Amino acid sequence: MKKISLMVLLALSSLCFQACNENKKASDDSVENANDANDLKEQNDTGQSDDTNDFAVKAANGGLLEMELGRLAREKAQSNDVKEFAAMMLADHAKANDELKSIAATKNITLPTTLGKEGQEHVDELAKLSGAEFDKKYVDLMVEDHEEDVKLFQEAAKSDDDPALKAYAAKTLPTLQKHLERITTIDKNMK
Repeated sequence: MKKISLMVLLALSSLCFQACNENKKASDDSVENANDANDLKEQNDTGQSDDTNDFAVKAANGGLLEMELGRLAREKAQSNDVKEFAAMMLADHAKANDELKSIAATKNITLPTTLGKEGQEHVDELAKLSGAEFDKKYVDLMVEDHEEDVKLFQEAAKSDDDPALKAYAAKTLPTLQKHLERITTIDKNMK
């Protein structure tokens, strides 16, 4: 009886361990894991500074979020203005994300390829909405997100340690400011 109980316990432990490993593998490309990978590279003197890594990861995560929400908005939005804004997000952020990936590859910076926890929560929340309710929540989120993005990119354009990322931030900033201006206008027109 003891042997059977022990074998059952070992089998259950093995299954639990395997399930934990499966969950970890599913999130290897997350923001959190990108930060961990970059921290390790920095400690080993094979990566960039903490500020440079932080900017790159935040910029990549923001781009991923805006692409994912843009796809949702193209499907679920009621307003043509919102749908047009979403199309602009998809086009502009695809280009910016590709440029950032290229820079990160040359600088040994790990970027996330899946959303972080907070970003995924926004996607899940919006996926449950439709019509005017979706439009309002999407617009509110885009205003807030672009205000944060403009600040992040302004700071990086002024003071990032890495010249390539500093130039990327300066080059991308006018596009983000245009996005903020457009979404703010859409927001005002909705009220």
